[in-house]
Amino acid sequence: MFIAQRAARLQPSATLAVAGKAKAMKREGKPVISFGSGEPDFNSPASALQAASEAMAKGYTHYTPESGIPELKEAICRYYRDHFGISFAVPEVLVGAGAKPLIYEALGCLLDPGDETLVFTPAWVSYVEQIRLFDGNPVLVDTSDTGFIPNIERVRAVITPKTRCMIVNTPSNPTGAVYDERTLLGLAELSIAHDITIIYDEIYERLVYAGAVHHQILNVCPAAREHTITLNGVSKAFAMTGWRIGYALGPAGVISKMSSFQGHLTSNPCSVAQYASLGAINGAEEDVVRMHASFSKRRDLILGLLEKMPHIRFVEPKGAFYVWIDIEKTIGMHHDDRKITNDTSFCETLLESKYVAAVPGSGFMTPGNIRVSYANAEDEIVEGMRRLNEFLVELR
Repeated sequence: MFIAQRAARLQPSATLAVAGKAKAMKREGKPVISFGSGEPDFNSPASALQAASEAMAKGYTHYTPESGIPELKEAICRYYRDHFGISFAVPEVLVGAGAKPLIYEALGCLLDPGDETLVFTPAWVSYVEQIRLFDGNPVLVDTSDTGFIPNIERVRAVITPKTRCMIVNTPSNPTGAVYDERTLLGLAELSIAHDITIIYDEIYERLVYAGAVHHQILNVCPAAREHTITLNGVSKAFAMTGWRIGYALGPAGVISKMSSFQGHLTSNPCSVAQYASLGAINGAEEDVVRMHASFSKRRDLILGLLEKMPHIRFVEPKGAFYVWIDIEKTIGMHHDDRKITNDTSFCETLLESKYVAAVPGSGFMTPGNIRVSYANAEDEIVEGMRRLNEFLVELR
């Protein structure tokens, strides 16, 4: 069968690939500990489960408006008013089947073939692939030497008349970096000056630590409102990854186009999942606070274990639930008879010898690194880090 070029060049999600291989090995009876996927190990909040059950009992199991049920959109507006002091109207909100398809819909409404989107690397695995699906050109701006925060002059230098978007992800997946107000203001001012749309991915906005503060870009620069699409969802802070509900907030014109795009793509988000999300947003604040406290404790635990290990370096993450680890010193070394040739072979050898799964940095457009998640139970973190340390000590 003929395969279109855009599909032929599509690369699989590195995070899903690692998670899939780890789960397959577990089914074979292997004692795998996976630090691969960005998924909290907590159950979804009781308020979400109850709302879903009530929705099914009431027969809310049919199509909904393509942009989402009004009650949920109103709750999202209240959330942004209460947490950020920003007012959105219902026509400025779109509920989607997760944040990932909403990014796809935004890019589909903003890019023509050959248009450019700025991506600050290391970056989440799906940004670049989604841009390419619309025959757009991702322009990668490296932040590895600037503390994983983009340098404004470096960003300014790569803007061209074809630049249509920039994707800003803070707190960052995979680095855990939290952007400061000065950087956000600089990016917002560039977007206004060059008529560039900011896709502001703040899915981890409730997960910041050690005195770090997450800033909503429209509070930093209200003038950027007509140039900003904000993306959020219930997956991370509310531990609802499998429900697949995200939301976009932005100018009514582009939100309307994204809604039409979604109508042809998924019709609407899952009805029951929307009611579960409504239950979470309205009634799970205590759960969010409790889970944040656990993530903070796990973060301290994993950092304390990593800092004692040989051959690696890392920058302390201030948000999300990942540690970005530089493993460059291990490249060229051997574990038993296997040579570590790059970050992918590092992860393959680690998984096959110690049954520990991590994600290669090349999947995030920055080779020579790995990403590990600390969204795991504490006993798994301790045992998994023991095995990682053992692996590193055995390298020659």
